Amino acid sequence: MAITRTQLFSVPVSDQDRALRFYVDTLGFDLLSDAEMGPDMRWLLVSPPGAETAITLVTWFESMPAGSLKGIVLETDDLEGDIATLTEKGVIFEGGLQDAPWGRFTTFNDPDGNGIVLQASTSRG
Repeated sequence: MAITRTQLFSVPVSDQDRALRFYVDTLGFDLLSDAEMGPDMRWLLVSPPGAETAITLVTWFESMPAGSLKGIVLETDDLEGDIATLTEKGVIFEGGLQDAPWGRFTTFNDPDGNGIVLQASTSRG
């Protein structure tokens, strides 16, 4: 096999402008591309700063309704600091901060209900 990395994955959203504001303004992601793809289709590509994998914010996959994606995992080096910053920006965390054998984590949703895990791993590998 010659597969070397995950280039991108798609997050289904109902409103691309609202999703863009959340991922860029709230989460601090970089906007990598905002291009028209055709009638009512727009290529929105975002990524955490310096990340290798990007996210497309999509509205056109019938098999992926907005809010249906769960388990997006974002790694942080400052879990408590990011929780505080995001809480100030209106993000609601569910279930509080949890400990696991591999680190600590909490969960929240984007504006459409896509589930996101914010975690700090004790060892990365």
